[in-house]
Amino acid sequence: MMSRLFLSVLMALTLALPAGAASRIKDIAMLQAARDNQLVGYGLVIGLQGSGDSLRNSPFTEQSMRAMLENLGIASEGGRARAKNVAAVIVTANLPPFVQSGARIDVSVSSLGDATSLAGGTLVMTPLRAADGEIYAVAQGSVIVSGFSAQGQAETLTQGVPTSGRVPNGAIIERKVEASMSDSASLVLQLRNADFSTAVRVADAINTYTGSRFGARLAEEEDARTIRIRRPKGISYARFYAEIENLMVESDGPARVVVDERTGTVVIGNDVRISRVAISHGTLTVRITETPRVVQPEPFSRGETAIEPFTEIEADQPDANVALLDGPNLQTLVSGLNRLGVKPDGIIAILQGIKSAGALQAELVLQ
Repeated sequence: MMSRLFLSVLMALTLALPAGAASRIKDIAMLQAARDNQLVGYGLVIGLQGSGDSLRNSPFTEQSMRAMLENLGIASEGGRARAKNVAAVIVTANLPPFVQSGARIDVSVSSLGDATSLAGGTLVMTPLRAADGEIYAVAQGSVIVSGFSAQGQAETLTQGVPTSGRVPNGAIIERKVEASMSDSASLVLQLRNADFSTAVRVADAINTYTGSRFGARLAEEEDARTIRIRRPKGISYARFYAEIENLMVESDGPARVVVDERTGTVVIGNDVRISRVAISHGTLTVRITETPRVVQPEPFSRGETAIEPFTEIEADQPDANVALLDGPNLQTLVSGLNRLGVKPDGIIAILQGIKSAGALQAELVLQ
């Protein structure tokens, strides 16, 4: 029943969109110059309610805490610190393109030591560096954690991930990344999903527009992912790209089936086809039950009470019918899989078997 509901919802969601639906260029491609840059930093989260790092197991936390205090002019020589309200964390962020100094971005905070929760903590000023080693942002602020952990003497309850969180608008940009488009002679578009057909269609759509607008064909596809566009005279790059990014293009792509065996998720693309095959699917269930028996000695004997092992093994193999599966289109394919009445893990095994038989006319991606 669950597999039929799962496949019915999958079919409804997929069939709701027409094949080859048109999309805007801004949704299927991006400017090569407009790329993100990754930032990373090491810092401390303070103000935790006894859920921080144990300084004995995380010596780097104590070293960082002493260094921070010394930078603030507080001598920390002497006895060993025993605070449990401090945690060492790694701070990560994505630096968007075209941001200027003073702008704010979100940062993610993840525990580095053995802290049990970052809830209620405050991230202390943390420099964020890029791959070139330069500081581009500084992060500080209250950490927001979605998960929680509750512990008693005999039971512990944890929901979500309490050892990681976010600081919204927690980092201030100190240095911008030079990504000016005015100095380049052309714009370079990169498709999010590489495909030769889509690249040609994007170039044709741009050339059709620029031919009527500027009297010249300015776009040229270079490969399955890249389209190069020359800038016309008398218009800025920003205004020119704003005009072409809303052009509609029918995107294309290879037929693909994506299978995630860990979660039992199966995603079937609209262009997937299956040649006519006969399928028989059945599972063997083996159940082993251990029920030890207590054996008592005879009355007035010198015997001892003992435990006698007793094992019961049951094997059950349901009847497996042979079904004919033929998928000239997605609706027929999903209906055929529904007729088999198997669970998602069985569907995964069936699709793998069809691929091995050479009847699946699509790429099978296993995650």
